[in-house]
Amino acid sequence: MARKIGSRYTANQILGRGSAGTVWLGEGPEGPVAVKLLREDLSCDQELVGRFVQERTALLGLEHPHIVTVRDLVVDGNDLALVMDLVRGTDLRTRLERERRLSPEAAVAIVADVADALAAAHAAGVVHRDVKPENVLLDMQGPLGPGGAHPALLTDFGVAKLIDSPKRTRATKIIGTPDYLAPEIVEGLPPRAAVDIYALATVLYELLAGFTPFGGGHPGAVLRRHVTETVVPLPGIPEELWQLIVQCLAKAPASRLRASELAARLREQLPLLVGMPPLDVDEPDLFGEAAEESAPAEPPAGEPERRRGAVSLVPGAKPDSNRDTHTSMRVPAPDELAGGAHGTARAPRATGAPRPGSARHRATVRRRRITLGVAGVAVAAVVGVGAYLASSGGDDQPPQDTHSTSAP
Repeated sequence: MARKIGSRYTANQILGRGSAGTVWLGEGPEGPVAVKLLREDLSCDQELVGRFVQERTALLGLEHPHIVTVRDLVVDGNDLALVMDLVRGTDLRTRLERERRLSPEAAVAIVADVADALAAAHAAGVVHRDVKPENVLLDMQGPLGPGGAHPALLTDFGVAKLIDSPKRTRATKIIGTPDYLAPEIVEGLPPRAAVDIYALATVLYELLAGFTPFGGGHPGAVLRRHVTETVVPLPGIPEELWQLIVQCLAKAPASRLRASELAARLREQLPLLVGMPPLDVDEPDLFGEAAEESAPAEPPAGEPERRRGAVSLVPGAKPDSNRDTHTSMRVPAPDELAGGAHGTARAPRATGAPRPGSARHRATVRRRRITLGVAGVAVAAVVGVGAYLASSGGDDQPPQDTHSTSAP
């Protein structure tokens, strides 16, 4: 059902839904547009509306080939909307769900495009704050790039900043999608340009591996891993590319590359990646080592297998292509962050290896314990026999009198 958005636009068809609002296919004076209509509870917040208007100039001024251009901001009654260029294609999350992981060449080409977009935004003083595959659109009508990658465009600039108002997020709350949150955000520091670099490096890792480096399990555990854990290497990629990822995932923001540097250095890697197939790695288990015995063998009937990737911030929410974001979460206390995490970043399982906690894995553990038990009994028996023989070995010989003398 069509609806009017302000006096200039008409929203005709829903394209997608997210936690912040709904994206519509719309029509404006200059042709088709995408209209992101924010939730009604957000549009009723007068403080947020004021921030929306204040950000108008900055958002409308962001123009770059790899940024989805915001054409207009509409405030009309209960409607609060961003009118954007319509990109004919899909988002990066949808492609990941279809292919699980991309070839290194295609992954690096896409991330280089997004790094270019961030460089332009950062130069204009705008921090995205929610870089993730859902916010990367692939232009299916654009020319194919390295690895057959379609041009990538970054969207949803300004949405995280608009919603992150003091009224909605106190000092003990954070906003974002846990898998991509930089450590400094988890620790309550203000977001700077470096948080986008950390998030983009996380996206690159996910495109290569099929899972995020610190994701999986409870959101609180994910946040703690960002602060306390070291990223596990991915086998099979050039060392120079791996070092780029490591540098951009550094815990200290000052150690990360700037967006323009990252884009240039990623493109330097492209000739080394030509023809390289997707990595052959399996995602780590989602269970801690201590939970191997108590974990269920398989997911309950009717529930999808838990996968490593971004997690829902709403308990009981069903996974979809528009994972929740901009959801307020408590910042872990210092003692919680220092306490380490269960089931944190470990080396990916070899392909075909049983998942810890699965029935096959527990059967393997039992076989090993039985084997060790039998071996232990055998060793004990051998030791016992040896001790017996040692203690009785002189019974066949007459006793020697150490004090006797020979007869004269």
